[in-house]
Amino acid sequence: MTRRTRKFFGMLALVTLIVVYAAIGMTLGAVVVAKASGWVQILFFIITGALWVFPAGLIIRWMEK
Repeated sequence: MTRRTRKFFGMLALVTLIVVYAAIGMTLGAVVVAKASGWVQILFFIITGALWVFPAGLIIRWMEK
């Protein structure tokens, strides 16, 4: 697979990852965490807001290979 092809598929994977991850995070936040205290909500959104970086980094590393 050429580098250009990997970048194309990697870009599609990144967009899909972000959309699906955001939808899951928002759903969990609205259904489960909405009833929790303010500090739990803040911690939930900080943690889930940072966790997407790890799979995105793996995809980017694969794209640049």
